Amino acid sequence: MTTGLGLSSSAALVTLQGCASPGIDDYATQTPTLDLKRYFNGTVDAWGIFTDRSGKVVKRFTVVMHCSWSGEVGTLEEDFTYSDGTKQKRIWQLTHTGNNNYTGVAGDVIGTASGQCRGNTFHWNYTLALPVDDSVWNVQFDDWMFLMNERIMLNKATMSKFGIRLGEVTLSFTKRES
Repeated sequence: MTTGLGLSSSAALVTLQGCASPGIDDYATQTPTLDLKRYFNGTVDAWGIFTDRSGKVVKRFTVVMHCSWSGEVGTLEEDFTYSDGTKQKRIWQLTHTGNNNYTGVAGDVIGTASGQCRGNTFHWNYTLALPVDDSVWNVQFDDWMFLMNERIMLNKATMSKFGIRLGEVTLSFTKRES
């Protein structure tokens, strides 16, 4: 016999499970399978926006990425051009550490980024030193990439500070044909 307390506890558990964030293993069977070393090899173009907490587009940008691998270490040279005309360069050094796991470092990344590939998806987390007005904020990125086909990948990253969501970065990558 189910009591009222047991029924409401079960309903609360189902509600909480519905609010759980997706995990990388949720995408393990999705295709096409993402191979970071293959996708990020050569030149990749990207178009993106930054939206604030309300969803307003604050900044638009383009990126040209020159990517190469030597064994298990990849170099991704990113050249950003923002809608206000400013430019920025970031150079990532990615390391494949086995079992579809990766680490990454860049000049404006605090510590080491870590991530995993499963199915068509790459998920990683890192802290970026982000210039804001006359200061620099250390902002956490929860970054998801989804391979759509051999040339197109979509990227959605949530930015937060002290656990407070600041906004999102949305990108569309297109790998140039060799």
